[in-house]
Amino acid sequence: MEQVESNVYSVNGTPTDCVHVAITGLLGDEPDMVISGINHGANLGDDVLYSGTVGAAMEGRFLGFPAVAVSLVTAHGHHFDTAVGVIERIVKRMVEDPLPSETILNINVPDRRADAIRGVRVTRLGCRHRSEPVVSARDPKNQQVYWIGPSGEGQDAGPGTDFHAIATDFVSVTPIKVDLTDHGALEPLDDWMNVLR
Repeated sequence: MEQVESNVYSVNGTPTDCVHVAITGLLGDEPDMVISGINHGANLGDDVLYSGTVGAAMEGRFLGFPAVAVSLVTAHGHHFDTAVGVIERIVKRMVEDPLPSETILNINVPDRRADAIRGVRVTRLGCRHRSEPVVSARDPKNQQVYWIGPSGEGQDAGPGTDFHAIATDFVSVTPIKVDLTDHGALEPLDDWMNVLR
């Protein structure tokens, strides 16, 4: 960890580590909420399972704070100001009327001027096709390196999904929570496991 300036720190770790270190060790006063991002790129559908941005928001929620993860859906990052404006409005609303304690907001903002955004949609997570294959190459020292291939396109991307909202120039706001249990599979799995008992 390195102190950059008064009350500004750089932590060598994951985004989740940064939130944990800040809240449990660095900050004198607890924050009102955790805002993770603005991520440079989408966190749509399955992305939330891999996302450092979403993970940091989840850590904030684990520690008892309202939390949002914010991403600008872009390859180039032209309109971070649009995302800032969206977040200001959503945070103000969260202060006026807090969300349920287990809810985390995953917010994706199209990379557009504010006046080109068509509005805000409450969405569910969509689903991607599998990623492109790993890209293999040699670095300047002739060492083998691998890059994860580009993300797959939206597979479950119809109306009501985060993918659809972004594709139609709406901000996507998806309420997520940490419980990944497939509740519908509990009873069938219990029956299936009887063979092993």
